[in-house]
Amino acid sequence: MTDKIKFFKEAIRTLKTSGTVMPSSSFLAKKMLRNIHFASADVIVEFGPGNGAITKFILRKLNPTALLICFEINENFYKTLTEIKHSQLIVLKSSAENLEEELHKLGVSEVNYIISSLPLSMLPEKITDVILTQSYQVLRSNGTFTQYQYSLSNRKKLKLFFRNAISLKFEFLNFPPAFIYLCKKVG
Repeated sequence: MTDKIKFFKEAIRTLKTSGTVMPSSSFLAKKMLRNIHFASADVIVEFGPGNGAITKFILRKLNPTALLICFEINENFYKTLTEIKHSQLIVLKSSAENLEEELHKLGVSEVNYIISSLPLSMLPEKITDVILTQSYQVLRSNGTFTQYQYSLSNRKKLKLFFRNAISLKFEFLNFPPAFIYLCKKVG
């Protein structure tokens, strides 16, 4: 069975937490990672990596001393991710709302970048607020929170946390097409 079919079956079964039915396209992954300065990044966090479509692109570009920490709550996706053998990859079966606690356990206090594939518009507002609050807290100054969504419904929410330091891109070559929010922590 191909990876796309496995992903589709699992995504349909868990649509409320996966938020999509297809893995991210290479076009979306590349556009989401375009603003990352991999040579100077020490720690990158990925929320909701699913089957690792974006994860694999990140791992190819990591500098030799950097870490990639992935948060995945879906058991089947978590198992798939743990099959990726890479010394710089840490896969946690934990919700993004536990970000600060999990980073503390790892001895990490700040991160350079957060890449999120979470379906924010499908999550309870309280959970979204916790995730965005903690994300903002752990980002280094000038760090970036990159989020893709299939609508503009979370634009106001992201502005509450990142004010006017948000730019928007769009990727047609993804199914479905996606908006990409680049949110910078200024100061």
